[in-house]
Amino acid sequence: MKQVFNNAISLGVVVIVLFLIIPLHVGLLDFLLVINIGLSVMILMITMNISDALEFSIFPSLLLITTLFRLGLNVSTTRQILSKGYAGEVIQNFGNLITGGNIVIGVLIFLIIVLVQFIVITKGAERVAEVAARFTLDAMPGKQMAIDADLSSGLINEEEARNRRYKIQKEADFYGAMDGATKIVKGDAVMSLIITMLNFIGGVLIGILMNGGTFSDVLSQYSIVTIGDGLVSQLPALMISTATGMIVTRSVSEGSLNKDVIAQFKAQPRAIMTTGVILLFLAAIPNTPHLALAIGGGVLVLGGYFISRRMEQQKVEEAMDAAAAEQQAAVPEAAAPSETDYYKDINNVYNLLSVEPIEMEFGYSLIPMVDESHGGKLISRIVIFRRQYAQDMGFVFPSIRLHDASALGTNQYVIKIRGEEVARGEILVDYYLALEPANPLGEIDGIETIEPAYGIPSRWILPENKEMAEIYGYNVIDPLSVMLTHLAETIKKYAYEMLGRSEVLQLVENLKRSSPDLVEEVVPNIVSYSVLEKVLRNLLKEGVPIKDLGTILETLADALTQGRDVDTATEQVRGALSRTITRRFCEDGQLRVVTLDAEVEKRIIASLTRNEQGVYLAMGPDLMQQIVSQLSAQLKKFNDLSQTPIILVSQVIRGYFSKMITQFYPNVYVLSFNEITNAVQIQAIGNITLESHAERRAVGT
Repeated sequence: MKQVFNNAISLGVVVIVLFLIIPLHVGLLDFLLVINIGLSVMILMITMNISDALEFSIFPSLLLITTLFRLGLNVSTTRQILSKGYAGEVIQNFGNLITGGNIVIGVLIFLIIVLVQFIVITKGAERVAEVAARFTLDAMPGKQMAIDADLSSGLINEEEARNRRYKIQKEADFYGAMDGATKIVKGDAVMSLIITMLNFIGGVLIGILMNGGTFSDVLSQYSIVTIGDGLVSQLPALMISTATGMIVTRSVSEGSLNKDVIAQFKAQPRAIMTTGVILLFLAAIPNTPHLALAIGGGVLVLGGYFISRRMEQQKVEEAMDAAAAEQQAAVPEAAAPSETDYYKDINNVYNLLSVEPIEMEFGYSLIPMVDESHGGKLISRIVIFRRQYAQDMGFVFPSIRLHDASALGTNQYVIKIRGEEVARGEILVDYYLALEPANPLGEIDGIETIEPAYGIPSRWILPENKEMAEIYGYNVIDPLSVMLTHLAETIKKYAYEMLGRSEVLQLVENLKRSSPDLVEEVVPNIVSYSVLEKVLRNLLKEGVPIKDLGTILETLADALTQGRDVDTATEQVRGALSRTITRRFCEDGQLRVVTLDAEVEKRIIASLTRNEQGVYLAMGPDLMQQIVSQLSAQLKKFNDLSQTPIILVSQVIRGYFSKMITQFYPNVYVLSFNEITNAVQIQAIGNITLESHAERRAVGT
């Protein structure tokens, strides 16, 4: 029984198809026609009470099923009309209702209803669905980039980003399906006209030629049932078409249709009163319906007046509440000592010597974005990003000191690491930043600028241009997200500088809770805190997470026991973190890389030199110039790929080659073969070679 219930819809569709073949009794036909009308009313009510089209995502499929149901009933009623001249009480009563004893009037009213359905509702819904589908598909890349920006800035986590991407895909699929489903509505309207004509013409011919009735009697009989049948089928079709138009316009609403209409009309009391005054003026003109205009105008004027008074009262109440809150928050402060008296205490002078690990300074106009008492959300967003970064990289960066700076421009901000400026940006608080796509669908007005985190050409646009910019393919970001993204990228870049001895101690103490024996054996007996700090810094500097501290300590202890130096031990640790590194740089099971020719690697190995401070790379300028110039051309191949540029080399030279390349290309990562798991498919899209065979021979001699 449960399985039958779970497949009730599938069985229902099969039964609906059978309506096209199997004759139905007039009693059952009446019941099904009532069900059809009730179902169409229910669908219309649902579409008017949803705020998001995806809340009723089954609508395209339901539209097909209801249309098929309606056509099946049409075929059954046509069979009854042509064979018996009668198709049940529902159709007969609807026919008598619309004709009202006058067949000509009934026919004209029926034609008006059909034309309204076909020309106005159906055609309009079809156009709206077509435009909505096109704009939704065009805006998909911009929405995806906005999600990536929010994710990188820490505003959302990976799960929420995944849900938002899924919703965007569902929206695209839904509006694409609606674009096709509206064609079904249009075809249904055309088919209803054809069936009505067949019922009328065929019924008259059968009644006269086969049943021998008089022309007037046959015309009266068949016109009533034909019009009734057409009306019974067109009323549900009209409501379904209206529901189609409703649901494809839900994207511009914030609530249900009822709430939106009431709220937006109440927000315009002046327009309501003006309309009432105009109606009262018309009531004073001779030969106009004075009473109706006067009543309507008076109701609108009084209604608008009371709404306006209510809005003013709400503003006064909000102002009083705000004043009370400020008065309650105000705390009398003791008179501050003068600057000279303050620094007479030598301990206060020492306070000037402290250096913050990371700090951020703001211009005057950016202070409200930071001040939580005025609704600033920067601090809460930083907290979210700190948590996300700790989950991803295994390092909790220190607290950020936020303060204003009179020396900065009103719209500028500066990011400092250990007291020195490392990044600077400028944002316009009352604008949005629109990142220019490769091929925009249109031009948007704005102030040209460069996005501070990634250096992307952008424009500061007014809020009213935001929706149009997204339609044109721009990725539109609010000012706070722009600043937070810049801060997040700066922290990722300089995180290794924030990792000090105290942070290492905290990480070790945290590991001691889960692996006390490992920590007791290794730290500091085999691995000193200074060595561990260097290794962790090396990993963070190249974007490798240090979350698996247990594996790092175990591998590091084995490497140091074998007499390896810190750089070599770091490479061994990277090999042990191969799964982490693979996950960090490879998302889809495929890794596109640039490789080095075997002869180039031999030349680099030959350039390794050891002294009392360790091994370093002493590469000749000619070889370095060849590698750098070729790499510049190869990296352009990554521009069209959604992947970080990666160079794949052997483990022997990885660390030294990475240090050299970082000087020229800081955003390029160098990985070794043993850092990539076997499950990844590696695709070499470029190879760096020596320029001539003669040069290789010269090196060999």
